[in-house]
Amino acid sequence: MTVTVFEDRPETARGRWLYQALLATHAHIRDHLASVDRLAEAVLDGLPTNELQAELEALKANTTLWQFQVSCLRYCGLVHMHHNAEDTMFFDELEQTNPAISPVIERLRADHRAVSDYIDTVETGTRALKDDDSQAARRAVANALQALNEHLLAHLDYEERNVERTARRLRDFSSEGIRLESGSYG
Repeated sequence: MTVTVFEDRPETARGRWLYQALLATHAHIRDHLASVDRLAEAVLDGLPTNELQAELEALKANTTLWQFQVSCLRYCGLVHMHHNAEDTMFFDELEQTNPAISPVIERLRADHRAVSDYIDTVETGTRALKDDDSQAARRAVANALQALNEHLLAHLDYEERNVERTARRLRDFSSEGIRLESGSYG
């Protein structure tokens, strides 16, 4: 059996498609982070607690960012949807394709857990505003929102920079009778 080393692997249609899908998902997340920035400013400007909670509920219901908390940033224990696939299948396949990427994958998995913690901090701070609507409590919520934003943007940038070469070389299913059509596979 001949083993192809990573450097000799050609790019595949599936690999290119998956990397483009990753970039599209990240663009969507970045768009929603603009709402997080706006919300942090509104908190400091005195947005009433009930309106802040309504804004957070809208973010949770309508944006990928908060759906990640429920479905994927909770890597330890709540592995679902997008990051579940990323953490358990995409990352595993990246490591199988290129074992040298393992330190990058470890960092990305740790980032997923950290972002989940940032989201928890935002939600805890927001709930606390019911009992303490002081400027200091508002500053804590705004700081938590800003920390979430900064960490998640850094995570997205790091992931894009460090997985591209490997992702573009993932196994192409077309050789197994599975065709890539209309932007999907499987």
